[in-house]
Amino acid sequence: MKTQIKICGLSTSKAVASVVAGGGTHLGFIFFPKSPRHISTQQARDLISNVTGLETVAVTVNADDAYLDEIVEVMKPTMLQLHGRESLDRVAEVKAKYGLPIIKALAIRDADDLAKAKTYDGVVELLLLDAKPPKGADLPGGNGVTFDWSLLEGLQTKTPILLSGGIDLFNVDEAMSRVRDTSNSIVGLDVSSGIESAPGVKDITKIEAFLAACS
Repeated sequence: MKTQIKICGLSTSKAVASVVAGGGTHLGFIFFPKSPRHISTQQARDLISNVTGLETVAVTVNADDAYLDEIVEVMKPTMLQLHGRESLDRVAEVKAKYGLPIIKALAIRDADDLAKAKTYDGVVELLLLDAKPPKGADLPGGNGVTFDWSLLEGLQTKTPILLSGGIDLFNVDEAMSRVRDTSNSIVGLDVSSGIESAPGVKDITKIEAFLAACS
């Protein structure tokens, strides 16, 4: 299976083009007003208008049906990412309503948090393991912090996993070693703040170097 690399928080055509050219597999767009990476549904639609062959992911945080309706109608993503505190029932409800593959993000700090991963087997297409945000943080993700990756050793779920949280050019090799370790269910990486020059500003050179390191 090809390593799945999701570049998240995209907001410019240059950044999208660099992911496509560099061999990324998933383009992530943030729909959360508190985030510096937030864009409109029409912006996202314009950014993916010429994209083929990659998954286009709409990333939401505890979004209600009205907002999801708008996202699906205007952007027309190929996947939905639920990055809030959505319950298992809510995740199943969203999947049934929109008929799209689901990525569910889980906030991880310790083994108890990680134990929740198996509850999503058969419900979602991908799990995204992110670090729990620091106290007082406004964002559930994109905070540039990692969790203890040694917790991942031997983690087996029926659902493929993307590793996220504080991944950048300094630790991408270690992160990729987790992907290549066949004793767990990790199939790829998700990165956002680790390839930016400022919050919400993607650095094309960093994107290119990151994707090269994952190949």
